[in-house]
Amino acid sequence: MTPSSGQHGPDVLAITQEWDAELASTDPLAFDGYGPPPDGTESVMTGSTLIAGHPVAVIRCRFDVQGGTMGAVAGERVVRAFARATDQRIPVVEYVASGGARLQEGMIALIQMARTASAAASHGRAGLMAAAVLRGPTTGGVYASWASLSDVRAAAPGAVIGFGGPRVVAEVTGHWPPADSHTAESAYRHGLVDALVGADDQAAWLAAAVGLATGQPLAIPPGRPGRPGAAEARSADPYALLLTARAESRPSGIEWAAWLTSDWVELRGSDPAIRAALATVAGQRCVVIAMDRHAFGDAAAKPGPGAFRLAQRALRLADRLGLPVLTLIDTPGADPSPGAEAAGLAGEIAHTLLAMAELRGASVALCVGEGGSGGAMALGHADRLLMLEGAVFSVIGPEAGAAILYRDRARVPELASALRSTAPDLLQLGIIDAIVPETVAAVRQQVARAFGEARPGDRLCREHQATAAALRAGAQAVRLPAATHRLLRNIYVTTSRRVLTTPGLAAHDSPIVRKY
Repeated sequence: MTPSSGQHGPDVLAITQEWDAELASTDPLAFDGYGPPPDGTESVMTGSTLIAGHPVAVIRCRFDVQGGTMGAVAGERVVRAFARATDQRIPVVEYVASGGARLQEGMIALIQMARTASAAASHGRAGLMAAAVLRGPTTGGVYASWASLSDVRAAAPGAVIGFGGPRVVAEVTGHWPPADSHTAESAYRHGLVDALVGADDQAAWLAAAVGLATGQPLAIPPGRPGRPGAAEARSADPYALLLTARAESRPSGIEWAAWLTSDWVELRGSDPAIRAALATVAGQRCVVIAMDRHAFGDAAAKPGPGAFRLAQRALRLADRLGLPVLTLIDTPGADPSPGAEAAGLAGEIAHTLLAMAELRGASVALCVGEGGSGGAMALGHADRLLMLEGAVFSVIGPEAGAAILYRDRARVPELASALRSTAPDLLQLGIIDAIVPETVAAVRQQVARAFGEARPGDRLCREHQATAAALRAGAQAVRLPAATHRLLRNIYVTTSRRVLTTPGLAAHDSPIVRKY
């Protein structure tokens, strides 16, 4: 593959106003044989351009100058570009092709990793976005600093991508890496980049990634369930309803994501049981996180630690950008295998709940199939929790529950009923906010309405209220003294007020306070 140069082409967003062209490299170490780039050329160009009339900052590596390596001047240009973008509150788009830190400038070059990472962090803390296209090759200290800190990353097909280039790997390990390592395709396969984008489409992809152009719609994989048709009669038996929710013919989260969104910029992870994207729903830019029961072709995909790490990444991006979140829940439960356990499954579920809890914008969760235990609850801690008519949500699958409680598989249907996991049951218990008819139009309308009405902190109000009702019922059943009733009331009123006065959360009357 021909290394990227500084020349403009149909794949490059042209810099219309160049920044810091006067900065010229020197030879800080008096390194024997080193000839710094002549005035007017450098391995990094920075400046601004317009996308659909909106200014953006551009950082473009030139591999034809010193192999795109980053020395003092290249690092300074990157730092200043992020600083200007932060001051002007504009996004940054990046074309990356680099051999890493410039060896002939020694530690002066290496410290640019830290400086550029800090500049990127400041830009991100300001609630601004960066997107990068990694071209061939992208390696070393550039790949391991500002280039990997962009919010969304694409790679050019066939590009060499890796911290250590193949020659370095061979020298350090004694073996050349295999042909399928250190490639854009390998990075994509392992969820290290979000897309593979050919040269002709890179400018359009960058514009969509930073929200200044419409992206491509989400394509549903072939052989998947189709749109729901006319309303079907549903069994009144909870176990039969559960089996229907698990059916191979029932749409899962990714189908609903495709039907609800008009565009989709993938945030890729290593486990396809959960997918995420920057998307548009009913005209609202948002982050969508969708569980995909059909990811492995058995209608029983169970998200592992990598899937929850992707969800955390998407949630934190939404929080930083101030975007609402839509989660689509459908899973029999998290992957309980020894490998998932060793990789920290419980901690990743906990950190996903934490990321949901810390959202400062509105969040909406929709259970479209089976909400199985803690793996589903990780994405259910939202300001609005909705369920489709034929969906179920349970503390545990009845098969596993019967094994724990009864040691008797024959009692699975009995337990399915006792767990009260259907949408009407959960609405009565105060666990969910609404039941939604299973049509695309109805779901889109309800999600748009929920985005408009949800207020950060509603999630805890609903959960506190359901808990308070259960405690109140229990207190009455055992005839607790009036003083204890007052204590419970004070606990929940105080907790609710604390939630609603947390910095960044909207203050409003708590349903718990009103109920008491």
